[in-house]
Amino acid sequence: MKSIFLKRDTGPTTPASATRADEPPIVIEGLNHWFGSGEARKQVLYDLNLTIERGKLVILMGASGSGKTTLLTLAGCLRTVQEGSVHLLGHELNGADEDLLVTCRRQMGFIFQAHNLHESLTAMQNVRMGLDVHGAQVTTDWQAAASHLLTLLGLGDRLDYLPGNLSGGQKQRVAVARALVGNPYIVFADEPTAALDKESGYQVVHLLKQLGTERNTTTFMVTHDNRILEMADRIITMEEGRIVKDEIQDGWQGS
Repeated sequence: MKSIFLKRDTGPTTPASATRADEPPIVIEGLNHWFGSGEARKQVLYDLNLTIERGKLVILMGASGSGKTTLLTLAGCLRTVQEGSVHLLGHELNGADEDLLVTCRRQMGFIFQAHNLHESLTAMQNVRMGLDVHGAQVTTDWQAAASHLLTLLGLGDRLDYLPGNLSGGQKQRVAVARALVGNPYIVFADEPTAALDKESGYQVVHLLKQLGTERNTTTFMVTHDNRILEMADRIITMEEGRIVKDEIQDGWQGS
């Protein structure tokens, strides 16, 4: 899988280089979170403690409103940590300044249920947009990396298509390639297979699983898709802002 991705930044200022190889990339302790203010203030997460190991595919499940996406966005630097600790790639996010948050985001990929593609850009160009956050790290290799990923995801014959000429599922696969082309250390995914048929969803999650095995990439995913649960290394279930079940899965033997 070496030829798919651009070279990771391993310089001394990156969060990943500040962690030991055996150090968990995500450690959460005593995490509480509220929405609103004053009399409307409502607690949505309650004293969460969670450690996610490197290279694992971890699925977060639960009913709507259980706090899954809130937890995912706090761990992914998309919300401000209010109370408790979120240790990401060797850095504490509670109280982190914007420079540190940006540096952390450069080590991550994000896949959301809404594909959010630029309608005036081709599939290849949309994937290229996933590298903008990396600034000077972008190299002339991006075209080969983008093409290879899109081909793996079944879009090799649609590299130059605009989003308007792609189906919903094809657009989502472009969004997946955009999240992965920068070779992230952690992938945060919120319902990434919701718009995909069974085969396409399997392709996406199988690729994420391969990344964990071959490149030690960690995936933290929110999903309601029972079709992909067998591929998870671990399934965490939430109810009303609390973790109520945490199950380690037997090794998946798929190919």
